[in-house]
Amino acid sequence: MSIMDKKTFYYILLFLWSSFLWANSATTILKNNEENENKIKHPNLSNHQHYDGDQHHTEYDHDAFLGEEAKTFDQLSPEESRRRLGLIVDKIDSDSDGYVSHPELKEWIHFTQQKYVRDNVDRTWKSFNPYNKEKISWEEYSDQVYGFMKDMSSSELSREENGMSHKNMFDRDLRRWSLADLNSDDQLTKDEFTAFLHPEETPRMMNLLVVETVEDVDKDKDGKVSLEEYIGDAYQKENDEDEIPDWVKNEIAHFSKDRDKDGDGFLSEEEVKNWISPTDYDQSDAEARHLIYEADRNNDNKLTKTEIVDKYDLFVGSQATDFGEVLMRHDEF
Repeated sequence: MSIMDKKTFYYILLFLWSSFLWANSATTILKNNEENENKIKHPNLSNHQHYDGDQHHTEYDHDAFLGEEAKTFDQLSPEESRRRLGLIVDKIDSDSDGYVSHPELKEWIHFTQQKYVRDNVDRTWKSFNPYNKEKISWEEYSDQVYGFMKDMSSSELSREENGMSHKNMFDRDLRRWSLADLNSDDQLTKDEFTAFLHPEETPRMMNLLVVETVEDVDKDKDGKVSLEEYIGDAYQKENDEDEIPDWVKNEIAHFSKDRDKDGDGFLSEEEVKNWISPTDYDQSDAEARHLIYEADRNNDNKLTKTEIVDKYDLFVGSQATDFGEVLMRHDEF
């Protein structure tokens, strides 16, 4: 399986920026960056790998199917898991014909993944805009996030740790804010703030994401990404490892065969764009097809509630979230 497909880098960028939104000090910001470095190894539908060689990890499917709600799972009996899963199936079957079709399952998976975006924007908007004004200004935002920098010296602001300095973070945030600000009034509406927080969901922010990706991966700052930089950003060999993992070998092959289109040994910005935003791959579609393939006993390319509940271990395992809350919050679906 290709570990770095499927917009993975979008979400590591998102995680890096959202992790320091709440930071009050230099130590906190840099610590959060360190803790999140390894998350690029995972597909963005889940923090789990889907396959490790021939081994299938159902945890990936649980996260894809339940989204952020999977984090709140409580241990339940198989019987209770099946019962609660049945309630979700009724919600997914939007036309109430007794079947979950591929489009319905795809839409559900997309919905659960988008829920994180919506919830994160709502929480962050309220935090920076407690009086729910129509817009928030860069001054208001930057004072809360970067106010501590006013007491730092120039050398402290420019000092890098893990390739990032406070000045770099400030400048990158300001650049992203300016691009999200459609009318250039130095203030963001909630829609513009969504583009700022989640540029991976906003097509007009794509070119900036490419630039940020190159800046993060391009360690020698030559404006392009070498094979060593491409692999090294996601994998550092441990001293006790005899050989590199299979997924790394696969990525080396992917680099030469699929990523480096012109065969010059480097990824240009256009090639990076094709890497982080492949136009021929839809995660929700692929996961819906996978779940139907695994659970569809009569091969009619749709699922009954019985087929889904019988494969509850694939969809939710022996655990299930508080579906009462899920069902109430999923009315918009």
